[in-house]
Amino acid sequence: MTLQDPTGPADPRPGQGIARATSRGQAVPAPPVSRFLRIGGMAGGIAGAMVVDGVRQLAAGRRPALGDLLMTPANARRLADQLAQLRGAAMKVGQLLSMDTGDLLPPEITEVLARLRADAQHMPPAQLMRVLSRHWGPDWRRQFASFDMIPIAAASIGQVHRAVLPSGQAVAVKVQYPGIRAAIDSDVGNLGRLIALSGMLPPTLDLAPLLDEARRQLHEEADYAREAECLARFGELLDGADGFRVPGVHPGLTTPDILVMDFIESAPIEALETAPQAARDRAAAALIGLSLRELFEFRLMQTDPNFANYRHDPRTGDIVLLDFGATRHFDKGIVAAFHALMEAGLTDEPDSLRARAIAAGLFSEEVAPQSQEMILTMMTMVFAEIRQGGIFDFGSSDLARRLRDVGLKMGGAVEPVFVPPMDTLFLNRKLAGMFLLATRLRARVDLGAVIGPWRGRAPA
Repeated sequence: MTLQDPTGPADPRPGQGIARATSRGQAVPAPPVSRFLRIGGMAGGIAGAMVVDGVRQLAAGRRPALGDLLMTPANARRLADQLAQLRGAAMKVGQLLSMDTGDLLPPEITEVLARLRADAQHMPPAQLMRVLSRHWGPDWRRQFASFDMIPIAAASIGQVHRAVLPSGQAVAVKVQYPGIRAAIDSDVGNLGRLIALSGMLPPTLDLAPLLDEARRQLHEEADYAREAECLARFGELLDGADGFRVPGVHPGLTTPDILVMDFIESAPIEALETAPQAARDRAAAALIGLSLRELFEFRLMQTDPNFANYRHDPRTGDIVLLDFGATRHFDKGIVAAFHALMEAGLTDEPDSLRARAIAAGLFSEEVAPQSQEMILTMMTMVFAEIRQGGIFDFGSSDLARRLRDVGLKMGGAVEPVFVPPMDTLFLNRKLAGMFLLATRLRARVDLGAVIGPWRGRAPA
C-alpha cells in the first residue's frame, strides 16, 4: 500500500461529476454550533462592511442604497468564500438558488451564488485520514494498493479520490465531509434566514418550498448508499445501450458516507467543443434522447445537469455518466402530464396547451393572465422550432435569446412569484441543462427524430 504524495498534482482526467480540487485544503467545520457561529460571523462580517461603506458614502455626500451596500465586490467574495468553506447545506442552498431560480433573483445574488457550483475546498489529509479510519478501521490502507490523498474533485458534500485496488483495478472513492448529514437541517434554516435578511429577495417569493427541497435533496445526496443504488440501477437500465457507460459500484467498500466505484478514463464533455461536428451532434442527440428515456420510460432521472456529470471517452466515443446523488423518481401522473403537454405543443393545439401546462405545474390558475401568456408564448416558441422539422442548429439559433427576452419581461412583473412543484422545477432544470450543453457544443440535432419514438406512445 502506498500513499501518493499529498503535495503532488491532482489527476485532472476523471472529474467524477464535481469541480476539480486544488492542492489547498481546509478542514470542514463539523459540529453544528461551530457551523452556526460561522454563518453568524459571515452575516456579521457582511453587516460590518456595509456600515463602514455606508459611512464612507455619507461622508462623501451620497445617500447609499441597501442593495448597493450589500452586494459590493468585497461582500460578494466574502459570501461565496464563506459558503464554500462551510460546504454541505450552506453551499447547496446557494447552488440550488443559483441554478433553479436564477430568473427570480436579482442578477447580483445569482452571480455570487453561481460561483459555488465550482468553488469548493477539500479536507486536508489529516482530517481525511480520520474520516477513513472511522469508517473503514485503522487498517483501511490494506484494502488498496495505492490511494491518492489529494482529491481529484471536491464539491458541496464530499470529495473524490483516485485509488487502486490490490487487483490493479482503478477506483474512484467519494468521501463525505464529516458532520454534513447532522448539520443539514440547521444549515438550511440558518442560510434561509441569512438570505431573507439580505433584503434583496423579491418580496413575493416564498422561499420556504425551495428550502424544504434543499433539505430533502441534501439528505438524499448525503446518503451514499442510496446513490450507490441509483448508480447500479442506471447501470442496469443502460446495460447494452450504445454510447453510454456507467461506473460499477463496489458494495464491499461502500457505506452511507463513502462511495467506491469504477474509475473510468475520460475527458470533460466540454472537450468535444473542438471535436468534429459529427461527434458533437452525436453526443448532444444521445443526451437529449437519454433525458426523454429517463422521463417517459424509466421515470427515474438524474436531475443535476452540471456539465461535470457528463464525461467523454475519446477512444470509444461513449458518454460516461457520473454523480447520481440527485436522482429523482417521477410518478405516473407528472410523466403523463408532460407527455400530454408535449403532444399538444407538437400538434399545435393552442386551446389545450394552457390546460396541459397547468396540469404539468408550469403555472396555476391564480397566476396573472399576463404571466400565463408569457409562459405559453415561450413554450410555443420552442415547439414551433421542433415542428419545423429538419436539423436544429443549437450554435446559430437565436431561440435562447428570444426566450430570455420574454423571461426578462416576466421578471419585471409585480404579482406574487409562482414556484412550480419540485418535480416540475427539477425536470425543467434538466431539460434546460441539456439545451445549454447542446448550445455549448454547437450541435446540430434532428429534434423531431429524437422525440419521434415518444409521439403517440403512452409513457411507462
